[in-house]
Amino acid sequence: MNFSDLNLTTPLLNALVDLGFNTPTSIQQKVLPVAMSGRDVVGIAQTGTGKTIAYLLPCLRQIKFSKEKSPQVLILVPTRELVVQVLEELEKLSKYFNIRIGGVYGGVKMARHTALVRDGLDVIVATPGRLLDLVLHGTLKLKAVKKLVIDEVDEMLNLGFRHQLLSIFDLLPEKRQNLMFSATITPEVEQIMDTYFAAPARVEASPTGTPLENIKQESYRVPNFNTKVNLLELLIKENKEMSKVLIFSATKALANQLFEELEKRIPKGFGVIHSNKAQSTRFNTVKQFRSGECKYLIATDIIARGLDVAEVSHVINFDLPSTPENYIHRIGRTGRADKNGEAIAFITSADLKYLKEIESLMKMSIPVKELPENLILSDVLTEDEKPVIIMKTPTTPPVDKDRGAAFHKRSAKNSKIKLEKRYIRERKEKYKKPITRGQKVKGKR
Repeated sequence: MNFSDLNLTTPLLNALVDLGFNTPTSIQQKVLPVAMSGRDVVGIAQTGTGKTIAYLLPCLRQIKFSKEKSPQVLILVPTRELVVQVLEELEKLSKYFNIRIGGVYGGVKMARHTALVRDGLDVIVATPGRLLDLVLHGTLKLKAVKKLVIDEVDEMLNLGFRHQLLSIFDLLPEKRQNLMFSATITPEVEQIMDTYFAAPARVEASPTGTPLENIKQESYRVPNFNTKVNLLELLIKENKEMSKVLIFSATKALANQLFEELEKRIPKGFGVIHSNKAQSTRFNTVKQFRSGECKYLIATDIIARGLDVAEVSHVINFDLPSTPENYIHRIGRTGRADKNGEAIAFITSADLKYLKEIESLMKMSIPVKELPENLILSDVLTEDEKPVIIMKTPTTPPVDKDRGAAFHKRSAKNSKIKLEKRYIRERKEKYKKPITRGQKVKGKR
C-alpha cells in the first residue's frame, strides 16, 4: 500500500514525496481510514512508529477554510519538546496549502502566546497548562474545535496533567472527533475513554512491550554509580560506532551528577537535559544533539517520548526505569527508519526487580555481557548508595502531670518520732553519754 491509496489530497501527497515517504507505516495504514470516517480513535503505538503523521494527515485532509480566529484542530501533548516536534511536522506537511498553525507551552511569556492566538489559528498544538491559561484569560476560544488529538496521554497523566485535561474536556464542544494515542492503556486512560469518547475504534500498531527487531539489546552487571561512570567512559572511548548516544538516568539529580563526572573525563561533546533546565537551554541542547555538535546527551524520561532525533546509534540505560514500559520508549529512540540500533543497560543489584518486570513485559531476556578486563571497579559509594544505619534514639518516659511528687509529707505521728530520735542523738554527742531518766528505787516514794 502507498499513500496514494489512502484518499489524500494532492498537496499532502506532494509534501510526503518531498519528505521521502512513499509507504505508510502500520499505524498510519490502520488509523487513516478510520479517522477520516469521523469515528473516535484510540491508537496504541510506541515511539518511532510514525503515529504523529498518522493523526496529522487526517486532520489536514479534512480541515476547511474558515474566517474564524478560533482553531478547528486542537492537539495536546505533554512536553514543550513535543510541541516543537509536532509543529515541525505540521509545517512540512502543510507546505503546499495555506494554513495557520501555532504552538503554545509553559516557560514563555504569556504576551507572546496571546498575540499568536489573537491573530487566529486553524491548528493549535499545546501543553495542557498553557492552553488553560489562555482560555481562562479569555484570549482563546475553543468553540470551533472539531477535532481533538491527545498524544502520549499516558505520559501526560504521569506528569500530573489529569486535572487540566479533564477541565479542557469540559470546555470543548460536545460534537467533535477525538483521536487519542498512547503507548499503554492504563485504568486512567480507560476511564477517560469511557467518559468522553463515543465508541472509539482501537487501533494497535504493535503489542505493548514488543521491542523493535532492529535493536540489539545487551546489559552489564555493575556494583555502583562510580563503576557505571568508569564503564561508560570506557565504552565511549573504545567504541567508535557510538556516534550519537542517548543516555538515560533515573533522576534529574543523577543526570547532573553524571554530567559533571563525564565532563571532567571527556571535556567536550556532552549535554544534559531535564525539566529543571531552562526552556532555551533545553532547545539549544537538543539542537546541538541533532546537528552532531553534542554527541552524547544525558536525559531523564521526560524526553523519552518528546525527542525526535534521527540516527541515534546507541541508547544507554545508565539507570533502569522503574516502569517497564518506559524501557521500551527509551530504546525506541534508536533503530529507526529501518536502521540498526543498539541498547545497553547498566544493572546494579537494586535494578534486578526492574529488570525482571522489563523482561516479563518483552517476553525475552536481555543478554548479559562480561565486564571489560581493563574496567576499574570502584568501591567508592555515593551518599545514596551508602547503607542507612538506623540507631535507636533513647526516649524519656512522659511525665504524668496529674501525678503528685515522689515523696509525701510525713504524718504527724511519724514526724514526732523522728524529731525525738534526733534530739536524743544530739544530746548524746554533746555530753558523751546517754541521757536517761533516773531509775526509781523500790520502796521509795
